[in-house]
Amino acid sequence: MPEVLLLIPPLTQLNTPYPATAYLTGFLRREGIDCSQGDLGLDLVLGLFQKNGLKKLFDEIENGNFRLPHSLENVFLNRGRYEDTIDDVISFLQNKRYTLAYRIATRQYLPEGGRFQHLKDMKDLYGSNGVQDKARYLCTLYLEDLSDLIQSTIGPHFGFSKYAERVARTAVSFAPIKEALEAPDNYLDKQLLEATARYFEAEPPLLVGFTVPFPGNLYGALKAGQWIKRHYPSTRIVLGGGYANTELRELYDPATFDYVDFITLDDGERPLLALYNHLKNPSAHPFIKRTFLRENGKVKLVNSLKESDIPQSQLPAPTYDGLKVNDYLSMFDMPNPMHRLWNDGRWNKLTIAHGCYWKKCSFCDISLDYIGRFEQTKAKLLVDKMEELIATTGETGFHFVDEAAPPLAMRDLAMEIISRNLQVSWWTNIRFEKTFTPGLCRLLAASGCVAVTGGLEVASPRLLELMEKGITIEQVARVCKGFRDAGILVHAYLMYGFPTETEQETIDSLEVVRQLFENGLLQSAFWHQFAMTVHSPVGLNPEKYKVLRTGPELRGFANNDLYHDDPTGADHQKFSDGLTKALYNYMHGNAMNFPLQNFFSFPIPDTIIPRSLVAKFFKRPVMDDAEIIGYRLMWHGINVKLQQKGRLAEVHFIGKKGIIKIEMPFPVANYIREHTGRFEPAAGIPLDFREVVRTFSELLHLDRQEIVSSQWWRKWREEVVWVIKG
Repeated sequence: MPEVLLLIPPLTQLNTPYPATAYLTGFLRREGIDCSQGDLGLDLVLGLFQKNGLKKLFDEIENGNFRLPHSLENVFLNRGRYEDTIDDVISFLQNKRYTLAYRIATRQYLPEGGRFQHLKDMKDLYGSNGVQDKARYLCTLYLEDLSDLIQSTIGPHFGFSKYAERVARTAVSFAPIKEALEAPDNYLDKQLLEATARYFEAEPPLLVGFTVPFPGNLYGALKAGQWIKRHYPSTRIVLGGGYANTELRELYDPATFDYVDFITLDDGERPLLALYNHLKNPSAHPFIKRTFLRENGKVKLVNSLKESDIPQSQLPAPTYDGLKVNDYLSMFDMPNPMHRLWNDGRWNKLTIAHGCYWKKCSFCDISLDYIGRFEQTKAKLLVDKMEELIATTGETGFHFVDEAAPPLAMRDLAMEIISRNLQVSWWTNIRFEKTFTPGLCRLLAASGCVAVTGGLEVASPRLLELMEKGITIEQVARVCKGFRDAGILVHAYLMYGFPTETEQETIDSLEVVRQLFENGLLQSAFWHQFAMTVHSPVGLNPEKYKVLRTGPELRGFANNDLYHDDPTGADHQKFSDGLTKALYNYMHGNAMNFPLQNFFSFPIPDTIIPRSLVAKFFKRPVMDDAEIIGYRLMWHGINVKLQQKGRLAEVHFIGKKGIIKIEMPFPVANYIREHTGRFEPAAGIPLDFREVVRTFSELLHLDRQEIVSSQWWRKWREEVVWVIKG
């Protein structure tokens, strides 16, 4: 057994490992520390969803005499069919039984429960040739039927991306969590502890670390910690991750440390290394960093180590060695090409930059380190890590899990990928800012960018200003169009219920969202209700935003989500179902022309947004050529051939999608041919926009305005070259 064991508690996601342990394992191994890792969530699911596991599960349900609704009763009565098919389904979702898709897609192979009732003709979703996608979607519904059965009987805490989440949510006191932990182990808890025990079959480690990114991971981590303390009291347990960083910064209940020994805050590399050194040799390493512990019966935060955090540029690539990367399940619960990215496919996780370069949004936890400390990784180092991960995992897909990836850093990343001729697929989170010109979008697509996610939040100019988002509706629409035209999928995070938001603003936001979908500018989105957090500008200064904090009172444990009243705004909660229903339809390409009232069971105001608002944004020029300073011209994979016709030339720009023919003055055409390589990203410093215009002016003895207003220039500018901030 290694000296350090890092575990992902149940449950995060089932298609790819949550990256925290991979980052820390790579770092600790570089420091010469013997470290291993595992995913208890995957272990739990694979133990439940296999033939013997299902037999035990169904027996447990039968012995419990549970009353089931009709849809779930049908699942239980079909137990034999589930037991006979479960191993094949799991193998198929692990991409190990490709040809099984043909049987699954017939809808004659899998038993079907309540989750299948909404299905119509599957050809509407995938056509006659989408066999693999159809089968994967049906398998996801099949597993969700089983999940519903578990939740209604022996495992009310179970979910495919969370475990006992409600126990930890808004847990201002540790008492309810302790009560749940000390209750007799339920069936799923026993399966979790059996999975935990398998990591201790050899000599126990010195230190076990749990990453807890979300509330739905806390109970599982503490339950496993409880078992470790009972069976291996000499092993020390440390907990860290996003939940601790946001929720536990004011922790003072010592009962927490009945289940763990330490809790670290913020980036984990330095605190974990310091803690390990301290445990190995306390006299030589007396100091630790940003770590809670219990001393003399009281909680103490120790931050005695003065060394700063390790810069991103000095951290190694994460390592997935030890994780069962080939056993993760590619599922998707919605037939939407963008929405499925979170659950389908194995993605290597990296970050382009630590923190957020904007860090002004008033609803965001910008006072915390993981957002407030911005640090960018150089493109060369980042692509070095990408190549290392490809070599070690065999996977060429990357999800950059940034708070908001900087556009120019994305530009540099794309240019570095292209210069190395690296064939990858990648996606990340952004801000919808004007730096994302159509040209930059095309460059990103050429490097392998397949999707972006970003926060639109609200489609209200007043609220966007109040939020300090730094974007406008027109800007969002234009940026989304650039991504759409480049073939990049776009997902938007949407918010309702921001302080002082009126009913009119909520409905107007919905109308703008409808138009964005109608024009193909969004492929996916998600509404969430505004949450007031203690670390955000709204939580720190509620009076400024005309909102009242009403609780809860901290009682020793978590302090993040705050109760609040909005005395000048709408009754926000009542809009939840209608907004969700509308969005679900839009993501499926339905109900675009339905009156918005159809989605709500109560009267709503008529929208005051013109129905053609979004479409009108595109009639204005994206950029005025006279205002472009510091932009460059580039393309990728273009070959140039020309045929002189007196003082003119017919120029053929030959790319992946065919030939674009433009008749141009011969001196200009000849210049472009001679400088073809300078337009390539691999050239290092592409041609300056204004310098090119100046050169053309000198070649043709024309002034600048005559150049940029000519027909050949406009066509070349719009259809061939990419205008990208330099």
